[in-house]
Amino acid sequence: MAFRDYDPYERDYGIVPDIVKQFVVYLYRHIRERNIPEIESMYEVSFPKLSDRYFKQGPWPPVDAISDLVDQDHVFCLLYKELYFRHLYAKTQPSLRARCESWDNYCDLFGVILHGNVNMLLPNSWLWAMVDEFLYQFQSFAQYRTKLAGKSAEEVELLKKCDKVWNILDVLNVLQALIDKSGIVAELSRDGGAELAAHDGYIPGQSNVLRMLGYFSLVGQLRVHCLIGDYSTGLQSLFPLNLFERGKLYTQLLSGCHITLFYYSSFAYVMLQRYTDAGRCLNAILSYIHRVKQLHARNAAYDQILKKNEQMYALLALVVGLCPAVQSTLDEHVLVALKDKFGEKLQRMFRGDEGLFDEAFMYGCPKFITAAPPAYDNPSAAGPQEAYLRQRSLFLRQVGGVSRLPLLKQYLLLYSSISLPKLAGLLETDEATLRTALACLKKSNYCLQWDGGRDMTSGSFTSTADIDFYIDVDTATGAELVMLSDNITTRHQAELLSRHIVKFEAIVRDLEAPPVAVAAPAQAAY
Repeated sequence: MAFRDYDPYERDYGIVPDIVKQFVVYLYRHIRERNIPEIESMYEVSFPKLSDRYFKQGPWPPVDAISDLVDQDHVFCLLYKELYFRHLYAKTQPSLRARCESWDNYCDLFGVILHGNVNMLLPNSWLWAMVDEFLYQFQSFAQYRTKLAGKSAEEVELLKKCDKVWNILDVLNVLQALIDKSGIVAELSRDGGAELAAHDGYIPGQSNVLRMLGYFSLVGQLRVHCLIGDYSTGLQSLFPLNLFERGKLYTQLLSGCHITLFYYSSFAYVMLQRYTDAGRCLNAILSYIHRVKQLHARNAAYDQILKKNEQMYALLALVVGLCPAVQSTLDEHVLVALKDKFGEKLQRMFRGDEGLFDEAFMYGCPKFITAAPPAYDNPSAAGPQEAYLRQRSLFLRQVGGVSRLPLLKQYLLLYSSISLPKLAGLLETDEATLRTALACLKKSNYCLQWDGGRDMTSGSFTSTADIDFYIDVDTATGAELVMLSDNITTRHQAELLSRHIVKFEAIVRDLEAPPVAVAAPAQAAY
């Protein structure tokens, strides 16, 4: 593939700062020594500090400028380039050449891990970021290639030649290869990840690289399938994981992995109209963020955590608006926060305001992509918003089916029985339309809910209704009547009190526990 010699991300690196050279040398040494605390300190502390100090507006030195410092070690150079391109994406607008070279580097890196004898140790945070960045760059390229309006004819021709770069099938194949080669599915099926959790992902005497990349690729598959609108397949890819089992590995390892897993799971459930499961996912992850967000206040990812938190509250608002019964399943602090953020809007959603559902969806949804490349010869055929508009249309179709039901429900609550003609008159509609609306209301009262199996798409239908009704014939007049049977669900005080008792006991245990000595953070070496 031919590119022009000049590229805007290239710079003259005749002189690399000495402190940067020291960082590279020490990182290489610690990786060879399998010294996880030092690697983690250099990755999470030193690298961001050096980036902010020396490379705030541009890229790190290219790999050729530092390769002699590390004996031209092939694997280390691939790891360095992974950090190089990640920083490039964060600080600049990458060119097509940079996007292609980053793809080639990921292919080489994952190829070495899959087919070589890799016995090194890397921090789990780096391995998660590797998968996360791999998918972010895939998503970024899919969006980049759809923005044809501002591209020259030469750029479009180059894009045509890049049909194998960031191809969705190749991306999914890489994730699946990591999962298969790691054996993580069999391991999770055997003990639920108990051994990994007991050692925080670092089993003594074994490399954690392939195993943890396979684990994180399970979450990566969910993300990719949700981005293209294949929600059932995304949930099925979570087969070994149990989202609602306490003490799972993803809750112990990394907040980023945990939040990504539950965000995309809950969104998939929303699009599959499984609102109780979506509410359960959102309640779990919002409670988790409520507990841990202050621990990440100085973390570089803190702003991203807060943004995802707001997105998920927007999703929870539309879930509650479509299925009010979900409110009774939420933790008290989550429900209070939801009402603080969306109190008045929730009431309008209950009355069927489609505009607010659209607004919440637009804010809470991921950045969708199209699996296939655009029609390069016809740039106006589809724009960069095509994928979003398609998913938005599907969602609003769901909302449109239930947006007129709140008014019907309000009239039904006024009567113990009412004839069809009278109810149709109150709603200013005909009896045929009314029968359709009653059928929709009846259907909306039942929701498919996960039944505890390993398949997150399986479940059984449960009632979420606050009223129930049926149509009967009045024997005296022969008229059809809508008969109401109250089935109002109330939140039992015993359940509320028991939750508070458990929380109070946990607080007392924490207060009575002896203070834990906090170890001084490892000093970064560079």
